[in-house]
Amino acid sequence: MDLSELERDNTGRCRLSSPVPPVCLKEPCVLGVDEAGRGPVLGPMVYAICYCPLSRLEDLEALKVADSKTLSESERDRLFAKMEEDEDFVGWALDVLSPNLISTSMLGRVKYNLNALSHDTATGLVQFALDQGVNVAQVFVDTVGLPETYQERLQQRFPGIEVTVKAKADALYPVVSAASICAKVARDRAVKNWKFVEKLQDLDTDYGSGYPNDPKTKAWLRKHVDPVFGFPQFVRFSWRTAQSILESEAEDVMWEDSETGNQEGPGKIKSYFSESPQTCPRLPHRYFQERGLESATVL
Repeated sequence: MDLSELERDNTGRCRLSSPVPPVCLKEPCVLGVDEAGRGPVLGPMVYAICYCPLSRLEDLEALKVADSKTLSESERDRLFAKMEEDEDFVGWALDVLSPNLISTSMLGRVKYNLNALSHDTATGLVQFALDQGVNVAQVFVDTVGLPETYQERLQQRFPGIEVTVKAKADALYPVVSAASICAKVARDRAVKNWKFVEKLQDLDTDYGSGYPNDPKTKAWLRKHVDPVFGFPQFVRFSWRTAQSILESEAEDVMWEDSETGNQEGPGKIKSYFSESPQTCPRLPHRYFQERGLESATVL
C-alpha cells in the first residue's frame, strides 16, 4: 500500500487501488464497503472496498478475515498482506479523506454533513470498481444512518446490482470484513506517517486513540492549538471537542470597527504583531515564516 501521494499532499483526498484481478473482469463478483476513522477528531477517514468472484468467496473466508475492530494491528497487517498475496482473485480500492477536507465540507456555506460525505464516498468507490471493469453482482455495505434508506438510495443508483446494507455488516459478511481491514490498515499507516506542514514546537506524536473523549487526545489538542491560527491540519476542527478548546484556549478577534467595551479580558489580535514581551516565547506561525513577514514596530 503506497501512501506517498497522501504524504505529498494531505490536505484533500486521494484514491489508492490494487490491480484488478483478470478473473474479476469475467466472473460475477461480490463487493464489500466499510470505513475506518469516522469518529476520531484526529486524522483522516478512510473508505474501502474489497471484492472477489462469488466462486472464490470461500477462499476469502478461509483467510479468517474479521471485523477490523476485533483484531490487533499486527493481525490486520498480516491479513492485508495475505490479501495482497492473493491478488489473482482479490482486489481493493481506498478513498482517504483528510481532516481538512472533512471539516471544510461540514462548515462550508453549503453544509455537507458527515453522513452525506460518507454515502457519496462509498457510492464513488462502487462506481470506480464498475469503471475499472469489475463485474459487480452483489454489494454489501456497513450502514451509516438508517440502513433501509441507505440501501434504497444505493439500489436506485445501481439498479442492476443486488445491494444489502446492514448494521454491523463488517461482522456479518467476510467481504465487508476484508474492506474494514483495508480501511483500518490504511488509516493506521496514514496517522503513523502523517507529515505536519506546520512547524510545531515539541511535537508529541502520542495522540492517544484520537477519539474526542480520550483525555490524552484532549491534552494533545490543548498543547498544539495556536492562539491565532488554531489547529494543525491533522485536526478535524469542525468536531465539537476541537471547537470547545478553541473557544477556551485561543484569542477572540477584535475588529477595528467593533465596540471596544471593557478592554480587559482576552487579548486583541494586534498584540501578536507587537514587540511586547510574551510570557511563553514561541516561533512565528508558518503563515508568517513562509511569507517572510516580521513583527511591525509601528502600525
